[in-house]
Amino acid sequence: MNHTLSDVEIRVLGSLVEKEITTPDYYPLSLNALVAACNQSSNRNPVTHFDEETVARAADTLRERKLVHLVDRFESRVSKYRHVLYETMNLGRPAIAVMCVLMLRGPQTTGEIRTRSARLYDFGSLDQVETTLNSLISSEPPLVVRLPRQVGQKEVRYAHLLSGEVKFTEPEPELDRLGKLEKEVEDLKQQFEQFRKQFE
Repeated sequence: MNHTLSDVEIRVLGSLVEKEITTPDYYPLSLNALVAACNQSSNRNPVTHFDEETVARAADTLRERKLVHLVDRFESRVSKYRHVLYETMNLGRPAIAVMCVLMLRGPQTTGEIRTRSARLYDFGSLDQVETTLNSLISSEPPLVVRLPRQVGQKEVRYAHLLSGEVKFTEPEPELDRLGKLEKEVEDLKQQFEQFRKQFE
């Protein structure tokens, strides 16, 4: 893929992937069902409140980019949407499951991916998740990136690259709590000294 997707397009695509696997009887999705899938409160981070027009616009852009197809069914007057990631990106089920979790929930650790993809694909071990992640990292172009470990975190997180480079800001290193308290006590002492001098 040589173009980047917006946050709304990512959410639409991730929701279609998830529903295709978890609720096949109700897939492809009508616009109404797709809006509900994008905005559901479970398995989503952040939780969104997209309106119909926003979702329809994103779905149309994804159609232009050959990532989503519109399905017209004779028995139903409602047009429905389905993703075509298997064909477009040449991905198997394990890779699709990993991409789906990263699209719907943002950066994740290996353990989080394994737990949260359980309904999409049953990874037998963390090694299997890592193997899948590594294949997505080394694909051409890369679809996943390993983020630098953040201060205070034991594990590295992984993020998808469908929206382009991940803007990663390292949090300012904090003074440790004891150091902060000592500084506050010192400040108070100085204030008290100045206060006392007024009455000498």
